[in-house]
Amino acid sequence: MRNLIFVLSVLLNLNASVYQKNCVACHKNSPVKMDKFFYLYLLKYSSAIETKYAMKLYLQNPKKENSVLSPELLKRFKIKKKTTLSKKELEKAIDEYWEIYKIFGKLK
Repeated sequence: MRNLIFVLSVLLNLNASVYQKNCVACHKNSPVKMDKFFYLYLLKYSSAIETKYAMKLYLQNPKKENSVLSPELLKRFKIKKKTTLSKKELEKAIDEYWEIYKIFGKLK
């Protein structure tokens, strides 16, 4: 039975996207949820191109100057570590993140 559970978990993990494996897995226990970050980026950058670019820039080179968090939240949560994802993986993860939370085309 243990072997079956292990095999199933491995198979499920193989099927998970880069976004699910890396972003969601890391943020799932965070008090600030993924959608909140998305809305902060969207408020500041507005368009898909600018928002995705800003996310990529921050994740590749996290600094206070390119964070969307307020100074109070930065004191509480600190600057994250630089991503270990490749450029292609990071772009796929950001694209999936955008598709999940985008509001364009969902408003009536």
